[in-house]
Amino acid sequence: MSEKPRILIADDDEKILYAFMELLKKDNYNGIVARNGEEALIKASEEKPEVIFLDITMPRFNGLDVLEEIKKTDPQIPVIIITGFGTMNTAIKAIKHGAFEYLTKPLDLTKIRSVIKQALASTQSSIVTFKDQEHYDAQIVERYELIGKSALMLEVYKLIGSISMTPNNTSVLITGESGTGKELIARAIHNNSENCNEPFIAINCAAFPETLLESELFGYEKGAFTGAMDRKLGKFEIAGEGTIFLDEISNLSLNLQQKLLRVIQNREFERVGGNEIIPVQARFIAATNIEIVPEVKKGNFREDLYYRLNVAAVNLSPLRERKEDIPHLANYFLSKYNYQLKKSIKGFSDEAMQMLLSYNYPGNVRELQNLIERAVMLSKSDVILPEVLSELTSVDGNKDYTIPIISQDFGKAKEYIIGLFEKEFVVNQLIENSGNVSKAAQNSNMTRQNFQRMMRKHDIKADQFRR
Repeated sequence: MSEKPRILIADDDEKILYAFMELLKKDNYNGIVARNGEEALIKASEEKPEVIFLDITMPRFNGLDVLEEIKKTDPQIPVIIITGFGTMNTAIKAIKHGAFEYLTKPLDLTKIRSVIKQALASTQSSIVTFKDQEHYDAQIVERYELIGKSALMLEVYKLIGSISMTPNNTSVLITGESGTGKELIARAIHNNSENCNEPFIAINCAAFPETLLESELFGYEKGAFTGAMDRKLGKFEIAGEGTIFLDEISNLSLNLQQKLLRVIQNREFERVGGNEIIPVQARFIAATNIEIVPEVKKGNFREDLYYRLNVAAVNLSPLRERKEDIPHLANYFLSKYNYQLKKSIKGFSDEAMQMLLSYNYPGNVRELQNLIERAVMLSKSDVILPEVLSELTSVDGNKDYTIPIISQDFGKAKEYIIGLFEKEFVVNQLIENSGNVSKAAQNSNMTRQNFQRMMRKHDIKADQFRR
């Protein structure tokens, strides 16, 4: 090894190469340049650099192909992938191919310097950041509705890639507000793992009373309790070598927390009323929308279980902290519901998009999705207009059902508010019942005639909601 560490930069953009070489020269590194994938492979073999930067989009082999080839011969060399088009798919692929880091353009010089130092430190201490193992393609992003190109989401994609490479005894804790997509992250980890063809079992811990939840998780033997007429397999057993997703884990009673801890620690359990020891092979992924540490301090959540679950941690930022993702999400949901509802809305007016960007979304991505679905249903224009958004939600930042003319008399104000409520109520009922007017009326405790009268009053058509 030479006195100056050698850094290989492979990119077909001369401006990027020049900027890199200037930075490396200033920081006392030896820079090596490659302008395409084939040249990068040759230089990597001949020059033996300590760190490699690869652009994804290059002629004669793309960066991911070059990364894969390099890792076959030298699995420990740190390779940093750079791209101008960061997506979940490429981020996961890069990490699973063995990338040390994944950076998006425009490149930040401070970040590059930091990454180089970390990469060199990892080689000097013989740390293998990611094992060289058989790779498999990441699932297409749209299938899981994980949309976003913000720095916060790219970090999440990298975590998905690295966690999915770990064995099943690595538990995961996903935290984030309601509606941020915690189950989607759990599914992405599962579907990018080598056990992706095994079951993904999701269970909401808040949806069951304690005794029923225990039976759901552990299963039970015939005669274990009154009504147990036959043996029932629990989720731990059904999951096989797949994934068990425990949503709202903070709702577990202390008794069930203790039992779950033993299962995770010992990787085995017994059915309720049984003595047979059954091995657990699945990965545990838990999720919560509250801060667990304060609950630990209050004695509401076991500290040892928290540490057992928090081996790998993923925190999902609320949508208000990554507003640059809102246009991507909005356009994705628009395309989705155009297809489902047989509409052909072209996009959003500038004013409508500005309204979407200005709102704080207490319900996060789920709220945005519901908003776009309803806007597509009700829009009579070929673009989503601000008037449609104003009718559906408080995206203008004011409280729900704000009276637009403060000087109007009580009767008119009351009529206006009731009208907004009626329209929102009818739309929600039709969404929930897929446009079935009879079911919507029944669930509303209204006669079909009165429900239809309200639909006519607000010009709402049932066929807009049929799937």
